[in-house]
Amino acid sequence: MAPGPAPAPSSTLLPSRVRNSRASVTLAALLAVAGGVTVAPAQAQSTRDAVLRHVEHYAGDYGAMAQEIWDLAEVGYQEHESSQILQERLRAAGFRVEAGVAGIPTAFVAEWGSGGPILGIMAEFDALPGITQDRTPERNPIEGKPAGHACGHHLFGTGSVAAGLAAKEWLESTGAPGTIRVYGTPAEEGGAGKVYMVRAGLMDDVEVMVHWHPSSSNTANAATSLANKSAKFRFTGVSAHAAGAPDRGRSALDGVEAMNHMVNLMREHVPSSTRIHYVITYGGAAPNVIPDFAEVFYYVRHPDPKEVQRIFDWVADAAEGAALGTGTQVEYEVIHGIYNVLMNVTLQEVMHANLQQVGGVEYTPEERRFAEMIRSTLGEDAPPVDQAAEVLPFEIDPSAAGRGSTDVADVSWAVPTVGLRAATWVPGTSSHSWQAVAAGGTTIGEKGMVVAAKTMALTLVDLFQDEDLRVRARAEWEERRGPDFVYEPLLGDRDPPLDYRVRPGGS
Repeated sequence: MAPGPAPAPSSTLLPSRVRNSRASVTLAALLAVAGGVTVAPAQAQSTRDAVLRHVEHYAGDYGAMAQEIWDLAEVGYQEHESSQILQERLRAAGFRVEAGVAGIPTAFVAEWGSGGPILGIMAEFDALPGITQDRTPERNPIEGKPAGHACGHHLFGTGSVAAGLAAKEWLESTGAPGTIRVYGTPAEEGGAGKVYMVRAGLMDDVEVMVHWHPSSSNTANAATSLANKSAKFRFTGVSAHAAGAPDRGRSALDGVEAMNHMVNLMREHVPSSTRIHYVITYGGAAPNVIPDFAEVFYYVRHPDPKEVQRIFDWVADAAEGAALGTGTQVEYEVIHGIYNVLMNVTLQEVMHANLQQVGGVEYTPEERRFAEMIRSTLGEDAPPVDQAAEVLPFEIDPSAAGRGSTDVADVSWAVPTVGLRAATWVPGTSSHSWQAVAAGGTTIGEKGMVVAAKTMALTLVDLFQDEDLRVRARAEWEERRGPDFVYEPLLGDRDPPLDYRVRPGGS
């Protein structure tokens, strides 16, 4: 088992302003070298070791980058500074960077090398609205901060860049043929940024795509996810005085509530693996004014994209019925639509073997104290904090039960795709929680990110070297996808919803 990344020289719980002052120096030094450890061509194992050392050497700098993005906490399609941080690091290392791809200002493709094979790695960096938390093991929202990295995408993007840079160093030092690409993929949280990049053909020539995700454990299982389609349903009515002239009004909020009631009745008649959830993003401004506008934001999920579309159409019918029954009008805007992940056992077995070589996350005494305090908030059944040091056994799980959704799924139907999860959070922590925000803002999160970067870098080296592995992975992918598959995005031909987090009711 390779040793974990060395702890940062300062406290795990350093205030962000202190971390940033340290980061400004180290990042400047990092950008000045515009490269990394040069490794002379040697035996295969020694070059693999060099890949690990490369990630280790810059672990502190990558941690500083991730924490800067944690502080920014920019939401989907608004991640301008976060995207620039990653782009600048890649440019400094010699990557050719094209920004603003697929009609998305914060999306980018960074490339180094020439010819085949072409391998890709995905980098996310959007935060979640409506959740905020300081770097403390007790509930402590940051006043005035509307969003937080409760899904760890500040680590995701930085860790992917780290793996891409290590792969570039390996290609350069060994003289091996091939091209490494880092895809900056915005708005995973409900914005489906990757879908627009797939639709634009930006990944058509990639042989294998690599990714990871923050988690509370270390796994590289072959697993799928739930397909998902979302929309904002907007009802329009007529305003009037709620007491003086109610007969003149038609409540848009009544339309929303009628729709919600009908959808809740639908739950008895949809497959048990279906998930339908919603929030009322706007319902009016004052009780004595009949609202002439109201909006509700819906998600529909199911393991099968075709079933998602069928159930979504039923939800849309319910909206029309609600409008008819309340004397209002309704229109809806599809926000995103994503497939289920198409797993690839051939690739996942290789990723798992590399994760086993790298090993899990070892806590310092200070990190353990922090972790134990977090664990005390997770319930009696929370696993021991030592689980962060373990790599869980490999599993093949074709069931999407109990899982969320990701726009990585559409990528997996366009190109063979492999991923892992690393313990950036205290074991037992749920994503989209304040505990995830807190741990992700400390060296606990940074160490998990380094585990992921090392594992992905080794997997990229394997893929560059082993043509037979790439051929077998593609054969499995083609068999799972089927000979007659034609990709049709669930979100249709709409443009990227760049304002979905900033419009009234959008957050």
